[in-house]
Amino acid sequence: MSDNEISYPSSLGRSTRTTITLFDEQIQDLMGNVGFGELAFWLAARRRPTPEQVTLFEACLVALADHGFTPTAIATRMTYLSAPDSIQGALASGLLGGGSRFLGVTEDCGSYLAAAVDASGLGPDSTDDDWDELARRLVTEARETKRFIPGLGHPNHKDGDPRTPRIYEIAEQTGTYGPHLALFAAIGRVHPDIMGRTLPLNGAGVCGAALADLGLPVDLLRGFALLARTAGLVGQIAEEKLHPMAMDAYLHIDRHSTYIDPATDPQ
Repeated sequence: MSDNEISYPSSLGRSTRTTITLFDEQIQDLMGNVGFGELAFWLAARRRPTPEQVTLFEACLVALADHGFTPTAIATRMTYLSAPDSIQGALASGLLGGGSRFLGVTEDCGSYLAAAVDASGLGPDSTDDDWDELARRLVTEARETKRFIPGLGHPNHKDGDPRTPRIYEIAEQTGTYGPHLALFAAIGRVHPDIMGRTLPLNGAGVCGAALADLGLPVDLLRGFALLARTAGLVGQIAEEKLHPMAMDAYLHIDRHSTYIDPATDPQ
């Protein structure tokens, strides 16, 4: 095969000696006219979002950007302490910690809801009663199999995640409320009677439902959580420079470490 016959198809960015194009548009024409959130959506969905979709999408990014001294933030600060010459390493260390317990619930919840919605046959015309019936089956199955429903419960916000009602409010206001948010709301309504306790709808999980309603690929949802958290981690590094805590945390742990004889350590 000659070089003229080789092709690497892409609809994303291309560069020549004098031009840069993105989606076959000149980059200078997009700059100043397309927001970063809009562009991030466009890149992943391969379609330009409506203003209403951008509003909900960016609300999710804000909701996921920072959550205090989480393990991801601490990892970033500790790595920056160890290697201040490697901001990329500090950011990477925090992002690598995005998994099933932190950040990953966005994708886990979105995927769970998407599978349930796709299998149910329910859609935009379904009623709350329809969603409640489906939710009861899902919660009952989870209880019987002793499995967790992704996005149900939060380690800190026992009395309700403050992000959750706001995401629902924005979805309603922008006309982007869809079946995934509807099913998650139904799970919130029916689970206390089945499980015997009330758990909050996790804000990160609600973001997963909202992003799924926007038609974004559910297997990319963790990427959006990481995109949002990258901004938060940059902020953590900036604050570490102004108000360092990593050294104190390191010394506190180091000075309070105690020896355990492996012969007496329970296995």
